[in-house]
Amino acid sequence: MPPWVFVLIAIVIPPLGIVLLWTRARAGIFRKLLGSLALVLLSVAQLHFFFGLKAELDGTGARPIFSFEAPESHYKELERSRTEQGVAAELAPSVDVVAPPPMGHDSPRFRGPGMDGRYEAELAIEWPADGLPLLWKQPVGGGYASFVVAGGRAFTIEQRRDQEVVAAYDLKTGREIWTHGWTAEFRETLGGDGPRATPTLDEDRVYALGASGELKVLEAASGEVLWERNILEDAGADNLQWGMSASPLIVGEKVVVLPGGPNGSSVIAYDKRTGATIWKSLDDEQAYTSPILVTLSGERQILVVGANRAMGLAVDDGSLLWDYPWVTNMGINVAQPLLLGENRVFLSAGYGHGAAVVEVTQGESGFSARPVWSNTRMKNKFASSVLHQGYIYGLDEAILACVDASTGDLKWKGGRYGYGQLLLAADHLIVLTERGEIVLVKATPEKHEELAMFPAIEGKTWNHPAMADGVLLVRNANEMAAFRIAP
Repeated sequence: MPPWVFVLIAIVIPPLGIVLLWTRARAGIFRKLLGSLALVLLSVAQLHFFFGLKAELDGTGARPIFSFEAPESHYKELERSRTEQGVAAELAPSVDVVAPPPMGHDSPRFRGPGMDGRYEAELAIEWPADGLPLLWKQPVGGGYASFVVAGGRAFTIEQRRDQEVVAAYDLKTGREIWTHGWTAEFRETLGGDGPRATPTLDEDRVYALGASGELKVLEAASGEVLWERNILEDAGADNLQWGMSASPLIVGEKVVVLPGGPNGSSVIAYDKRTGATIWKSLDDEQAYTSPILVTLSGERQILVVGANRAMGLAVDDGSLLWDYPWVTNMGINVAQPLLLGENRVFLSAGYGHGAAVVEVTQGESGFSARPVWSNTRMKNKFASSVLHQGYIYGLDEAILACVDASTGDLKWKGGRYGYGQLLLAADHLIVLTERGEIVLVKATPEKHEELAMFPAIEGKTWNHPAMADGVLLVRNANEMAAFRIAP
């Protein structure tokens, strides 16, 4: 074969070029290996530029997850989908496109009503072989936010081209009802692009935080902006390496956020109706966990896990009630703290750090915190654990595990689900794996008992699932889907 013919074939069809290269008798081993490597790289480049091959790192930061989705084609598909929905709505004018049903409290916060991954709902536990009944599936913008649900609507925040966009969808059909976007484009090579923080619902308002600190308060019915602030600018704070990730917390008439600023501006409480600053507190660098409202040792307080410590703050003025050192690799605290009874808190972090249970007590001189147990049996890197009947279930790095909440003893470990997420309902765990499968696992300390699994969405999936009104919602940076999970 003439050399020019071989070169032409290798450039046009690199895999065939590799085969032909190894049949050439005159080429030495070194030239064949070097040529094969070059042709493999050429194949990858062609798949990327012509077919949209995308390689994202999984939760280990080492293994790639491959998918075919060029950014431009993805945005065009998303825009086409939304245009078709708009046309369908115009052809069916009897369908309500403006006013939502009365706002309820189906799942108004990140990780459910109690922000603890627990949902009080009945489940279908005998699933068809091909998975739960699909209600709808469609493209979605980028980012790692989850859904919140009320009044028959599901809300999330997405990256669409150069805008962060808050969107409201009909829960049962997936139809887009309204959107509100602003110019913002957070990019991060290892973690991925787009907004991170799940919005919060309160009464008739949506509180949405972008990855670069834009806090938008929107009318839930229409998406109209009621007020807005940039929490990083207000605090004089630099953004975190992986962006603002903490969901806003509603406490009475306040909305609490975690910009992590110096000079007493690490935690800020705004008036939830006007945006006026009510108080600022602490100097801590913050992390990637969301603040939660808890009652510890008889006192209602705001629980915050920052980059270097866990803290309880007074609701009225943000003053520090107690703290407990929690120093992790590069301040990467992502997992939500978990309340265990009246005065105990479970903390966990990945990168080899492990878990601890802290007991918070109140005496004459104030609050104090002491460790009850600590070990490396539960290392929650991206996911958060759940509590059920005295046992903690969570992803120990990439493997599902169960530990005794009172002692930290490992009961079992099994199920390699990657760096996904999980929730608890009706004595069962619903796991959304890193590769987009939905798994049903019995929540029992006896053994790992997987009951069902099916592929739900494609691509790297770090977003937390949500559930409301018998519907299970899942999403990642490419797709979102809704499944009927009620019995």
